[in-house]
Amino acid sequence: MLSYFSSLSLASLFRAFPGSIAQGMIWGIMALGVFITFRLLDFADLTVDGSLAFGAAVTVMLIRAGVSPVLATIVAFFAGALAGMITGLLTTGLGIPGILSSILTQISLYSINLNVMGKANQPVSVDNYPLVVSLRYVTGSATSEIIFFVGMIVFLLVLVACLYWFFGTELGHSVRATGCNGNMARAQGINTDFIKVLTLMISNGLVGFCGALYGQFQGAADVNMGRGAIVIGLAAVIIGEVLFGKFAEKKRLAFAWTLIAVILGAIIYYMVYQLVLWLKMPSEDMKLFSAIVVAIFLAIPYLKGKAGKKKGGAK
Repeated sequence: MLSYFSSLSLASLFRAFPGSIAQGMIWGIMALGVFITFRLLDFADLTVDGSLAFGAAVTVMLIRAGVSPVLATIVAFFAGALAGMITGLLTTGLGIPGILSSILTQISLYSINLNVMGKANQPVSVDNYPLVVSLRYVTGSATSEIIFFVGMIVFLLVLVACLYWFFGTELGHSVRATGCNGNMARAQGINTDFIKVLTLMISNGLVGFCGALYGQFQGAADVNMGRGAIVIGLAAVIIGEVLFGKFAEKKRLAFAWTLIAVILGAIIYYMVYQLVLWLKMPSEDMKLFSAIVVAIFLAIPYLKGKAGKKKGGAK
């Protein structure tokens, strides 16, 4: 036991944290997409496992073909939105249950991604292309690291501001109404089918955009890179709500604080993930770890409510 703890280096952990925080910031964009469907639309969307890899595949292949990385990253948003539209049309147009529609789209995207890339993996090096983001920017000089984090923080704040504005519009309120009570929304004249398709497009557009950034960050697009993304997204949403939910209560801009909490949840998830790796836990058990983390944070609100009821009953 003593030899195990002596083999752990705090310095190596702190050196790894910037990369984990950067990865959490990127995956926070995907978590926002999951939050939109999971919390606002009340739609169990598993498309994200495929649309994240789709965004990465499209971006990497466009960059390799000579397209500007910025433009390729923007195109990835629309690629993800297209995947979300397919799920939405399967649900609203053909009457297939939402979870099955998203699974069908996810499975289809595996083959589509293979066709887009031509093989299971395609690299894109920061040495050859001016990538939007890269792990090299974080592990390089102090100046590049500061520029990266300042740029990511500004971008995430702008993204949160745009989402806050959109969901404050009439169309955004229609999304919330459809998620809360679809029958009542239809009675008020809201085209709930259109709202579902639109929301799935926005959600998966964000996921595709995340995939574009993540593919550049790690220097490659892989057909399996989105596997388990829904678990990470849910973990970020739940962690953010449990740890930072109180900050959003009874405050101005509460919804904006909620969106920020989701991003912080993704950052914390990857910091804990890095901590587990630092403790030399088996890497093949990380998916199990992710599932346990989600289960624990999902159970916390229920257990707290149950404890509160018991305390109230005792009085």
